[in-house]
Amino acid sequence: MGKKSSGGRSLKKKDLERMVIELFQENPTREFELKDIFRLLHLTTHPTKMVCMDVLEALQMDDYIKESKKYTYSLNAPTQVMEGTFRRKANGKNTFEPSGGGEPILVAERNSMHAMDGDTVRVTMLARRQHHVREAAVTEILHRNDKQFVGTLQVRKDYAYLLTEDRTLANDILIPKGNLKKGKTGDKAVVKIVEWPDDSKNPIGKVVDILGKTGENNAEMHAILAEYGLPYVYPKQVEQAADNIDATITKQEISRREDMRDVLTFTIDPRDAKDFDDALSIRKLKANLWEVGVHIADVSHYVKEGSMIDKEALKRGTSVYLVDRTIPMLPERLCNFICSLRPDEEKLTFSVIFKMNEKGEVKDWHLAHTVIRSDRRFTYEEVQQVLEAHHEASPEDYNSPGDHFAPITPDARPAEDFADELIILNRMAHELRRRRFASGAVDFDRCEVRFEIDETGHPENVYFKVAKDANKLVEEFMLLANRTVAESIGKVPRNQKPKVLPYRVHDTPDPEKLLNLSSFVGKFGHKLKTTGSRNEISKNLNKMLSDVKGRKEQNVVEMVTLRAMMKARYSTHNIGHYGLAFDYYTHFTSPIRRYPDLMVHRLLTRYAEGGRNVNQDKYESLCEQCSDMEQLAAQAERSSIKYKQVEFMSERLGETFEGTISGVTEFGLYVEVNDNKCEGMIPLRDLDDDYYMFDEKNYCLRGRRTHRSYNLGDSVKVQVARADLYRKQLDYKLVRD
Repeated sequence: MGKKSSGGRSLKKKDLERMVIELFQENPTREFELKDIFRLLHLTTHPTKMVCMDVLEALQMDDYIKESKKYTYSLNAPTQVMEGTFRRKANGKNTFEPSGGGEPILVAERNSMHAMDGDTVRVTMLARRQHHVREAAVTEILHRNDKQFVGTLQVRKDYAYLLTEDRTLANDILIPKGNLKKGKTGDKAVVKIVEWPDDSKNPIGKVVDILGKTGENNAEMHAILAEYGLPYVYPKQVEQAADNIDATITKQEISRREDMRDVLTFTIDPRDAKDFDDALSIRKLKANLWEVGVHIADVSHYVKEGSMIDKEALKRGTSVYLVDRTIPMLPERLCNFICSLRPDEEKLTFSVIFKMNEKGEVKDWHLAHTVIRSDRRFTYEEVQQVLEAHHEASPEDYNSPGDHFAPITPDARPAEDFADELIILNRMAHELRRRRFASGAVDFDRCEVRFEIDETGHPENVYFKVAKDANKLVEEFMLLANRTVAESIGKVPRNQKPKVLPYRVHDTPDPEKLLNLSSFVGKFGHKLKTTGSRNEISKNLNKMLSDVKGRKEQNVVEMVTLRAMMKARYSTHNIGHYGLAFDYYTHFTSPIRRYPDLMVHRLLTRYAEGGRNVNQDKYESLCEQCSDMEQLAAQAERSSIKYKQVEFMSERLGETFEGTISGVTEFGLYVEVNDNKCEGMIPLRDLDDDYYMFDEKNYCLRGRRTHRSYNLGDSVKVQVARADLYRKQLDYKLVRD
């Protein structure tokens, strides 16, 4: 556009605004970088550029333009009426998320039509008030989210209500006496909202289920599941369908499979496991060449696509692991008996069979439906004991905590009988792991908190689950199998399109988060280079994580590093797995507890038999469902751990512990106790020796008068002040020396 030069003379803001508007109107679909706007409008002096930036900011506030990325603008042409998702907040600052993407829009409570969190709604944009954010009003609720609420019943003479900690509701739910389902005061209940009159502050609900008395272990664990919309009972008709499955392995079925019943085979699992979905076999072929089989329960043989059991498994997406129980994806008869690779029983499996040397190099491999017979069921501790006894474990394993346990059954073959095979597999796993990290895999070996609980579910002790060589041995062969089958489908010649497969993908870290991480670890004297190739960044991350091991800041640095990483998910669009440094990766090895693995088994079988490609959109939708259910299951697991931590510390009120500041917020400090990893908060109101300001950039609270600061990673001494099981909340009191 031919604008006259304006860089050398004073330009009124109103004139510049007109020029900017004309620029966007004449190019309604174009994105302009800031430097392009300066160039096209001939703005060459600093004052005119500053005026232009003020104009752009004002137009953005008025929603006339939008900023797609930093300093990149385009015309914003939103309609006044939009559809999307409603997000309810207990503080009344509800938001609307447009279905086409974009920033959330404020919806005041008076304009919400009492829409519930997750509802699909239609809104109308409101006229914008000067110096206010844009707002919308709900005009129609298109689809109700079938959300249920969990809480404690309070029953009065004329009415009842549910006390809930749900953060989307500001008020309790009123329950007519006829909708109580015989619930009494103190009962933990699941409630569904059936009505919310326009002139009422409180929604009206009905009791769906009574879980038990508040504080009882079963009631509280079921409440956690219900809170996340996860099932806590298995449908009787689905269990009946599993009971009707014929588990007989016929001679005809064996003849269709590769018979590996005479090959030395064993499972290695946690000591409390019941569903053994993977086994390893090994036999020597010749000098420095071994056949290693990774055998996975052939769930797809028993669970047919579209069946009642399959639909229930898809709905669940995954097994859920709470502190004291497993909520299985499949009925118990399938996951613990028919499909479980139990010792001395013939089992149908889907296997990746490798020919490997002792350096872990794969010389050949093939995929086969097989039949196996496991010779022994190992615990991780038993295998670790064998490796350590023969000085084959990693040096750090000898100094790590952990106990050794007796064989599962007194008549099991001694673990020492399998020492030679376990040692060979461990050496191969070491090489696989070494090469993986050399290729840029990120090393996240964080210890996990576990509880020893009594028969009532009460936590008696806390211990840490540390991954040693026995764990890593199994992990490396599972990773190898997952990567190999993913490559077999996804790795095709350039002129070919790969067939559809659900991949396990993990995107590269967000550059801005990496910069923030680099700045954060710098406060502890560590360096993190955030530029270079993917491999270089990964190696820098690993070096930094190695440097912090054993230091006081280790836990908090690992936690902040994890937050900088993207979440792994399922998708038919392969982008590789950054954390593992694999270009192709899927989940094949756990179909008893993960639905994506079951999908992968079916597709591999289909393609091996010459079947046509499947609809990608359908499978992408299934991947999204499985990713969502995985996230919910992880949240429920963390919630159950938090509940047990509060329960454990509730018996230690007044006791003092050494801890580390694990979080800093404007309302207080989070502290993790070093001995048991129980995290609690020191409320800001309890820091009464000064007026403390929150320094978000430096992750600290700083006293205005004394300049005393509390920083992320600092060591502190705390006293257990309060333990609120209802809110799953621990409060600590700072003990000053």
